Amino acid sequence: MKSWNLNCEGISRRDGLKLGLGGLVAGGLSGALRATAVGAGEAERPIKKQADACILIWMDGGPSHYETFDPKPEAPVEIRGQFSPIATQTPGMFFSQPMKRLAGISNDLAIVRSIRHDQGNHGAGNHYMMTGAPPRIPVGCGAFVSFHPSLGSVVSHQVGAPDGVPPYFSMPNMSRSGGPNFLGARHAPFIVPDDPNRSGFRVRDVTIPTGLTDARFESRQEIRRQIDKMQRLTEAAIADPVVAADEFYSQGMQILQSGEAQAAFDIHSEPGEIRNAYGRNAFGQRALLARRLVGAGVPFVTLYFGGWDHHTDLFNAFDKKVPPFESAIAALIEDLKQQGMLERTMVIALGEFGRTPKINDRGGRDHWSNAMSVMFAGGGTRGGQVIGATDRQGYAAVERILSPENFVSTVYRKLGIDPGQMMYSPDGRPVHLVSDAEPISELMG
Repeated sequence: MKSWNLNCEGISRRDGLKLGLGGLVAGGLSGALRATAVGAGEAERPIKKQADACILIWMDGGPSHYETFDPKPEAPVEIRGQFSPIATQTPGMFFSQPMKRLAGISNDLAIVRSIRHDQGNHGAGNHYMMTGAPPRIPVGCGAFVSFHPSLGSVVSHQVGAPDGVPPYFSMPNMSRSGGPNFLGARHAPFIVPDDPNRSGFRVRDVTIPTGLTDARFESRQEIRRQIDKMQRLTEAAIADPVVAADEFYSQGMQILQSGEAQAAFDIHSEPGEIRNAYGRNAFGQRALLARRLVGAGVPFVTLYFGGWDHHTDLFNAFDKKVPPFESAIAALIEDLKQQGMLERTMVIALGEFGRTPKINDRGGRDHWSNAMSVMFAGGGTRGGQVIGATDRQGYAAVERILSPENFVSTVYRKLGIDPGQMMYSPDGRPVHLVSDAEPISELMG
């Protein structure tokens, strides 16, 4: 198993997928898979929609704030590390040395340096940042947990997408708390696991098999539709995880029969120079595919990019990992801008927390939730600004201290969703979408 597939407790992507499936079929969650949620009524005041879509770049493992957007040149070497700060396009704004391409477009970026929380392990931190709700019980580092609907699932439920196009995509897999909880399987992400950088790329299971004519295909679908009309007993349906599978099957069928969706997946139609600008690697081409998906009307896409749990050898790892990664993000933002889409599309990059101030004896940094950096671009966000600050050595957010709730509320408000609304679980229990619905005002335009 390659090391970048593992977090600190040795949980691999394959293990994570197994854990996720286990949660779906567990008896305690099967009812939730069929549930829907409704708002408590109209918001007290209209929400001014600033964006139509969000591309969330999830840096699983917890990227170091020191080596990305919050360098500390005045700190001792055992804190500041090996990289020097570099000037950006914006006077007075400095990034860490590896972030060269993003430094060159900083006038399009807003960096939040002062989000902090108290969940210092992967499972809990992931859940908090992905949902805006802290876990209800202590959660292990490698846990896949869902106590609350994720950002993407809420957007799927409340914004939707054109017919035939699922409203929530995640590539190449779902983050550990990226699911729908009580919103149900219909609002789980559509996963695109395949590498779009490979020749002959196609989205698995949404292409008619070779040799099966359109007429034969439609005939088989009619048989299935007739079977699906058979009445199922409510109790049996609730206990049957196949009900959830039906939702995923239906999603795949909609994509297969949608010309818009099939066209969005045709990444090979992009000019070679555009594909090269994103980078001929898996992440770069997924970023390009994300741009194509939001262009087709998808309101929420998660780009999962793991391997940021740098307990060891952080600086050598950054030298190899960061250049193609941040270059692809810069290309995405520039491409959206050139296409006239950036003003209505948010691009956000973050992980579950930051890293410890002092470099450990293995040349890495450990988990640290007292400080982290989040990058915003587009969607009506004013670029060239830094929101909040950490202390001189990066130990903690000390200026304009913000929470995961503030972060999640910002995303919702930009997409026209009221974060303060009440939702209802299958058993009628009222649930606040976000307990603190105050957005980050500096990002609201």
